[in-house]
Amino acid sequence: MLPPKTVLTKPTPETLAPTAAGRLSYWLPSLLALLSAGLLWLGWPVHPSGLALVLLVAWVPYLRLEQLLTQQGASGWKVFRYTYLCLVLWNAFTTYWVSYSTLGGGITAVVCNALMMCAPVMAFYHTKRLAGPALGYFSLPVYWIAFEQLHLHWDLTWPWLTLGNGFAQANYLVQWYEYTGFLGGSAWMWLVNILVFGALFRRQTVAPARRWLAPVLAAALPIVVSLLIGSQYQEKGQTAEVVVVQPNVDPFLEKFSSNPNFIPYDEQLTRLIRLTEQQLTPQTKLVLWPETALEESYFEQSFEIHPKVVRLRSWLATHPGLELITGITSVQQYPSKETATATARFRDDLGFYDVSNTAVHFSSASAPVTFYHKSRLVPGVEKVPVALAKLVNNIDLGGFVGSYGSQDERTVLQSTTSALRIAPSICYESVYGDFMAEYMQNGATLIGIITNDGWWSDSPGHEQHLQYATLRAIENRRDIARSANTGISAFINQKGEIVQRTGWWVQAASRHTVHLNEELTFYARHGELIGPATQLLAVLLLGFTAVQAMRARAKHSTAL
Repeated sequence: MLPPKTVLTKPTPETLAPTAAGRLSYWLPSLLALLSAGLLWLGWPVHPSGLALVLLVAWVPYLRLEQLLTQQGASGWKVFRYTYLCLVLWNAFTTYWVSYSTLGGGITAVVCNALMMCAPVMAFYHTKRLAGPALGYFSLPVYWIAFEQLHLHWDLTWPWLTLGNGFAQANYLVQWYEYTGFLGGSAWMWLVNILVFGALFRRQTVAPARRWLAPVLAAALPIVVSLLIGSQYQEKGQTAEVVVVQPNVDPFLEKFSSNPNFIPYDEQLTRLIRLTEQQLTPQTKLVLWPETALEESYFEQSFEIHPKVVRLRSWLATHPGLELITGITSVQQYPSKETATATARFRDDLGFYDVSNTAVHFSSASAPVTFYHKSRLVPGVEKVPVALAKLVNNIDLGGFVGSYGSQDERTVLQSTTSALRIAPSICYESVYGDFMAEYMQNGATLIGIITNDGWWSDSPGHEQHLQYATLRAIENRRDIARSANTGISAFINQKGEIVQRTGWWVQAASRHTVHLNEELTFYARHGELIGPATQLLAVLLLGFTAVQAMRARAKHSTAL
């Protein structure tokens, strides 16, 4: 017996509609995650400054995504997956350039940082689920900023994507950072995003005009205040002429003795002196050379007998009154294990010793030098987390293994001119607001950044690093002199305006007269207040959420 014929019917719009709707419903969470990541990337430095306003709505698609998944009864695991998708895309779009230095390090930074960012967002999800939307949306900026504060201070610190950094390219919008620091920008971004989301997608019982009043005011008032502060601010302090030098030695091919086109260290020093001489005047007080400008092992106990130091002393003697700050790699030796630091290495021929990324200050041709050891170290490159330290100590890869040395005190480099007191910031350190404010508390009147941004090629990385420095100028109302080996050397005034800058990948030296402000801003005087406050609130909110979870579980057990 033959099977019955299958009757084929032509699809109609009515039969296709559910399929199309189903496809849209399936892909909508991914599209919303992509949209939020894309908007965060679009508003981030180094895009045109006006696009920074996009950051005030960039989280709205994600908030809608979380709302839809919750309404559909999605599991926490599903919410986590889409949260991670959003955050890993944002990290990849914005910091992909880290892979130019090391591919593995770049991938690890993106994957792990996005994973850690999920913690505050998922805490928000559970608080909202267990304690209701009102407390839930209040908790989101609290959890997030508490996480950012943690990310500024633990061993795996990577605060590059702190939300307040997003306004660096448009710092005329955030002149009030002198009161709040850059975490105030994080709070502002979340506040406006949550209010805009509420106006768009939460049930409303008020007229549309009133519905939008809160988000418009939350966005506009800080901008108005910032513009007023910026228009009235005047540069403060005595003046000094400073020269910054950009030698442009390729860190992959030329700078180090292991490089294929290595430039001998004597020739590198000759280049630094030649570029400096091009900009020196009788009024020049200070010269800045970049991070590891003198790249050999300089033993601090015998520093003065090193041939390069002898040569530098002779050169400085031809320019009376001139001072120099330069980056070096220094070695500190300890007489015994008891006097050694926790990061000290041991070799039979050296004993216990630390290797440090160091700034050294020559206040004259003959005066003793002052050392400052970089203290905010790059995780995995310059610092090994404590949990891995014992394992790493047993690894021999033929080179330096383990953490670099550092120091607890923010050493201010005192010039022979009493008003000139320099806060030395080595590379990555300039990203840390409260860390840099400690220098001002110790009397610094000028921020001197020395860095080597050539590791990231011609990518947004070196430009973002420069723009972030403008926020330190605003927070502390200090001029900044910035010397980069490769990257961008610049001068920044107390309003965060870049008043002079070099090109990318060029040999250059620049001269500028900086102001030496001695007054402390509210932020510099009191340090970070928002971060610790949110951490305290976060603990209370997590405790309350845990209690609510236990009550819900007990109620469910009773019902059974």
